[in-house]
Amino acid sequence: MARTVDASATPYYLFMHGWTSLFGDSPTALRLPSAVAMTAAAALTAILGGRLLGPGAGLLAGLLFAVVPSTSRYGQEARPYALVTMLAVLATLLLVRALDRPGWWRWLAYGLAVAGLGLGHLVAATLLAGHAVAVLLALRRTRDRRLLRWPVALLPAVAVVTPLVLLGGGQHQRQLDWVGRPGLGELVRFPGGVTGAAAVGGAVAVLAALGFATLLHRAGTTDEAARPDPADGAARLDPAGTGAGPAPPGAGSDAGTGAPVGRAAARPGRIGRRGWAVALGACVLLPVAVLFVAGLVTPLWVPRYLVFTVPFAGLLAGAALAAVDVRAALPVVAVVAVLGGPEQAGMRRTHEWPRTRPVDYAAAARIIDAGDRPGDAVVYSPRDGWRFLDLALAYHLRDGRPDDLLAVRDPVRAGSLWADECADPAPCLAPAGRVWLLLAGEHGADPLTAVPEPKAGALRAGFTVDRTWTVDGLTVALLSPTPR
Repeated sequence: MARTVDASATPYYLFMHGWTSLFGDSPTALRLPSAVAMTAAAALTAILGGRLLGPGAGLLAGLLFAVVPSTSRYGQEARPYALVTMLAVLATLLLVRALDRPGWWRWLAYGLAVAGLGLGHLVAATLLAGHAVAVLLALRRTRDRRLLRWPVALLPAVAVVTPLVLLGGGQHQRQLDWVGRPGLGELVRFPGGVTGAAAVGGAVAVLAALGFATLLHRAGTTDEAARPDPADGAARLDPAGTGAGPAPPGAGSDAGTGAPVGRAAARPGRIGRRGWAVALGACVLLPVAVLFVAGLVTPLWVPRYLVFTVPFAGLLAGAALAAVDVRAALPVVAVVAVLGGPEQAGMRRTHEWPRTRPVDYAAAARIIDAGDRPGDAVVYSPRDGWRFLDLALAYHLRDGRPDDLLAVRDPVRAGSLWADECADPAPCLAPAGRVWLLLAGEHGADPLTAVPEPKAGALRAGFTVDRTWTVDGLTVALLSPTPR
């Protein structure tokens, strides 16, 4: 698929190939990397918030991120979004450390995290627009030339991501042909789309805006007092020659307030809380803006591609909640969790849409497995959609499923998500003793009415429906040869 349809996801597929070779491909094994990554993302959000905004804001941001429906969804799906979200927060935390003390080892750690971010999902590289804002603010404030190492730190990411961009550059039209051009309505609906529930998205957006304003107002009167004096830079050099460089401006005091820093105090570092308010806002808004503009030219606007921005909105929201008493803040987090309750319950029923229509692939597989006998064949309808009926049956029955006589090239040989079928189904079905028909949707007594031509005509001409079963979201029919 790297050569044909899905080059951008190749690193994730390779990772999961190694993972399943070690731990198997049970549902638990497939979900576990995402679950661990999203748990780590919540913890890293709390750590980053504690570093920049204070322990209360960090804790509330982590809790808020944890109750967002999209966190639960992508924390249980075998897709790269959870890993990308974790790497986005990790890369930002490492950027904070590199800006505070711009030694080469810190820049290297940051660069490796960014490389992983780009390998996880190419769209996630838009986070670098927000990081650029943080670097420019630090450079403007400190005039520290070591901050110019930032572009150099990105070279590993450029080296590993460029081949994916070149390989996948012509594939997105095929992969994303279902994506339309975005309008202003999509921007309005974006908070709900990226968080998984409209009410939750609206609440997080409002809280983030309040947090942004709160940080600007509170830090605005004190950040100037924390601006470093360039004249004392030499006195702050690391005497041990470790390469860590000067101690961060404001070391020993809060860069926002000038107060002594204790273990529980925030350390917003060289750009202060006001600067990080702007940078965190940029980490949310700039990726959205870049993807929206790109979506006007080519099909790219898919809100879930930007799920990595949710922790940064959560950090700003955490700053708003930390401005009030914790006894008032925690109930707000609880209200957000309740607002997302219906969507949380729905995704635990199914990941299909609408959430009220689960699809029970395992039940359909059990029916076929119980009645299958040598010489049977299987026909899938539809074959070219996003239900992947053939892949579902292969997962549940392995090599014990009926022969797929219509497939002239299976997905592996086709290098695609879809198999290539016979242009003329009748001759291909001729060797079949009986035919199992697996249909998307729940159909009545004559399931062949839901099968498109010429497949339906070939089945009607040579076979008769003996029995039909319906399970959630699927229909299974057994057809026997028509007596001659």
